[in-house]
Amino acid sequence: MNKLSTEYVDLGDICIAYRQHGSGRALLLLHGNSGSKAMFKPYQLEHFPQFHTFALDSRGHGQSISTDEEITIEQISRDVIRFCEAKGIHQADVIGYSDGGNIALHLANKAPETFPRIIAVSPNYLVSGTTDESLQTLGNMLKMMSFLSRLGFNMKKYILRFHMMMVDIGITEEELGSIRTHLKILYAENDMIKEDHLVRLAGIIPHASPEKIMGCTHLTIMRNLAAIRSMQAYLFTGIS
Repeated sequence: MNKLSTEYVDLGDICIAYRQHGSGRALLLLHGNSGSKAMFKPYQLEHFPQFHTFALDSRGHGQSISTDEEITIEQISRDVIRFCEAKGIHQADVIGYSDGGNIALHLANKAPETFPRIIAVSPNYLVSGTTDESLQTLGNMLKMMSFLSRLGFNMKKYILRFHMMMVDIGITEEELGSIRTHLKILYAENDMIKEDHLVRLAGIIPHASPEKIMGCTHLTIMRNLAAIRSMQAYLFTGIS
C-alpha cells in the first residue's frame, strides 16, 4: 500500500504541512474549509500520477502550524504563493475545492504567470452565493461553537474556519474581470453554492468555463467519476 509522507515548509509565521508525490509538471491540491490534504490521496496516487502533486494543509487546518487571531482566504493564498517560492515551484496547475477554489481565485489574480491553469470546484466569491439553507446551517453551527467556547471548550480554530465561510473572500469583480488565467469551474448538481452565482462568476472571468456535474452534491463531487474525468481532460489536454 502506497504511503504519502507529511513534510513541512517553515515560512516563519506558519509551518505548512504538505504531501508530495510523483514527477513532472507541478499540480497544487487545495482542500476546502475544515478539510485537509488527506482528501487528495487518491488524486496523488491514482488520478494524477503524471504530475508532481503537492497537497497542502491550509493555515488553521490539518497539520499546518500557526498562531492566528484571524484567517482569511486572501491570507491563505499568500501562504500558497510563499510555499511555491520556498519550494522553487515557478509554475503549477491548481485544483482547489470549495474554499480551496476561492484560494485559487486569489492565486489567479495575484500570480497568473505562476498558475496558468486552474480548476476551481464550487467556489464563491460572495457569501451571498451560498444557498440560504446552507448559510442557515453554517450560522447555527457557528453559534453552537461559540456556545461551547463560552463553556470552556477550545473552539477557537473551528470558529476561525467557519467565520471564513460567512464573509466575502476579498476579491472584487474588477479583479476577477482582469484575470488572465485559464479557469475551469466545476460544480455539483446539488451544490451549496447557487448555480446562478457560479455561472455569473464564470462570465466575469474572461477565460473561464463552467460545468455542472450531475448526480452529486457539494460534499461528494470530489469523488465523482465524471468530475475527476473532467479534471483530467482539462489538465492533460488543456481543453476546457
